[in-house]
Amino acid sequence: MFTGIVEEKGKIKSIEKNQSSLTLKIDGQTVTSDVSIGDSIAVNGVCLTVTSFGAGWFTVDVIPETFRGTSLATTNAGSEVNLERAMSAGGRFGGHFVSGHVDTVGKIKKIWTEDNAQYVHITIDQDGLPYIALKGSITVDGTSLTIFGVKEDGFVISLIPETRRATVLGAKRQGDIVNVEYDVLAKYMERMLGFRNKATDSHDGGLTSDKLQQYGFID
Repeated sequence: MFTGIVEEKGKIKSIEKNQSSLTLKIDGQTVTSDVSIGDSIAVNGVCLTVTSFGAGWFTVDVIPETFRGTSLATTNAGSEVNLERAMSAGGRFGGHFVSGHVDTVGKIKKIWTEDNAQYVHITIDQDGLPYIALKGSITVDGTSLTIFGVKEDGFVISLIPETRRATVLGAKRQGDIVNVEYDVLAKYMERMLGFRNKATDSHDGGLTSDKLQQYGFID
């Protein structure tokens, strides 16, 4: 489990490419300060397992499923990536629950600024729209963010100067693709409601979307 609070920007040192898989060697000083083989590190929001490491670097394998379903297939040697170690039991929880399992890749449609904020409109597949809620949580390239706008084709996030400086999002441009992970609590709620609604087809009671709306949990 991760928090979406990026610890550092690392750099891909080398890439070993196969037909539909990768081995990445990544430079990262902070995340390797206490690393062990088998540890989980989120790379642009993708949970990967450390297979080897040295002074300031580590390697990970990207399997075909991850290769096809994330933006890692488009990275190059020299590319910067967001890095975060798995959350420790005694650590502070500053973002939101992030699994490191990317749901989809989004595409940056528009970027604009207002005072010190940079707004980014990201498009996603239609089947992801139920997980988008105003002021809800979203993970973009491993960064925990708040949704400031809901669109028919995606969502809008706002980046403060520190986020632009400390993560790779500050260098993104229109047309770039990003890894998107929806709020895991929203996904669990959808799953729970699906079973509850089936159970209440034959009798009254149980948890329904109408009841959640009645008590103010959803709009």
